[in-house]
Amino acid sequence: MDELQQCDVLVIGGGPGGATMSTLLARQGRRVVMLEKDQHPRFHIGESLLPGNGELFDLLGVREQVDRIGMPKYGIEFVPPDLPYTSKVEFGDGLDPDKGLAWQVRRSDLDELLFRHAQKEGALAIEGAQVREVEFDAEGATVRAVMKDGSRSAWRTRFVVDASGRDTLLANKLKSKQKNPRHNSTAIFGHFRNARRLEGRDEGHITICWFEHGWFWFIPLADGATSVGAVCWSYYLKSRDKPMKDFFFDTIAMAPELQDRLKDAELIGDEVHATGNFSYASTHATGERYLMVGDAFTFIDPMFSTGVYLAMLSAQKGADVVATALDRPGELPAARARYERLMREVPKKYSWFIYRVTNPTIRDMFMHPRNIFNIKRGLLSLLAADLAPKRGFRRSVLMFKVVYYFISVTNWRRTYAGWKRRAFNIQDHGPLRGETVHKT
Repeated sequence: MDELQQCDVLVIGGGPGGATMSTLLARQGRRVVMLEKDQHPRFHIGESLLPGNGELFDLLGVREQVDRIGMPKYGIEFVPPDLPYTSKVEFGDGLDPDKGLAWQVRRSDLDELLFRHAQKEGALAIEGAQVREVEFDAEGATVRAVMKDGSRSAWRTRFVVDASGRDTLLANKLKSKQKNPRHNSTAIFGHFRNARRLEGRDEGHITICWFEHGWFWFIPLADGATSVGAVCWSYYLKSRDKPMKDFFFDTIAMAPELQDRLKDAELIGDEVHATGNFSYASTHATGERYLMVGDAFTFIDPMFSTGVYLAMLSAQKGADVVATALDRPGELPAARARYERLMREVPKKYSWFIYRVTNPTIRDMFMHPRNIFNIKRGLLSLLAADLAPKRGFRRSVLMFKVVYYFISVTNWRRTYAGWKRRAFNIQDHGPLRGETVHKT
């Protein structure tokens, strides 16, 4: 065991949340250590970003680099299971036309870019360091890690930031992680070469295809690859009775438009991945000497591509909490309370839609977007992660919900049947074979 090394803040995880936190704290002149268990570049799903990420990239000073590795994404295409046409919307039609551009990226490229940038800004960023123990006391914490060569290292730190993603290291340690009882989904995904894409400006759109057991994503990447995945109710993935690859292609066949776009495509590397336990939250996000960011605290369905945005946003806001804990501890309770509200309120803005996204009424509203009561512009601002309190935003989202409830009541038989199906779908139907990412 090496002697205890000293730092002000130790960040567990070197993804977008951890790298954002490390960059911002290092700029404050703090001794920051960031420990990443893997070696960059490493595979990660979650390749679709939002216009709201742009301000965060500007804050870090990496927008031009993201432009170079990303595919421009101007909007979303919705493909229904029972209609002969699709619907397209663009972020620029929201309440703030300046928030009209996002990106599709390979996460291996984006994550390494942000990790190396944190190093340049002064953080001690170490790869191949698997954190095994975190022990808190009145003065701070001791963090122990196993390095990629098998050696062990330990740090003494004043504050710990958990950016470990779905590993949820601190939430597991504190037994504060809770499965979301209102959602229960799994995912199967792979990457394809030579998929048929939309043309021109629409090429970078993310396509959402509904099917009987959930929905598909279709994400075009700048290097010519296309990410395709099915987010489905857990009972469906648990019904698998054949190799994952065959099961994946059978699932694709349930969405005719998607199957047609992939008819001349080739699965890259012959690999299909699956993951479960998709939606959860911790009972709390902060403590006297620690803070959780992004997926380390909560994860919601990826339909609206919020993962990287929520990780970076929580890191930006969390950096202020860390600074308060280190410099002005008397103000920490109020800072923690503000952060706890943020970590619940922002996902809540999206979860209302996520819980209803397979409902026929929501599908109809996405397929026939109308701007009555300004609801279309408000929805597009939400989908763009333009969450600043602009004039009319709250009213637009509220009126969207009012219209939804009106249509639902008017078509009460269809609404009842939809909720009855969902009540069955979110039940726990037993353990999923392989809760972690696996391959065929």
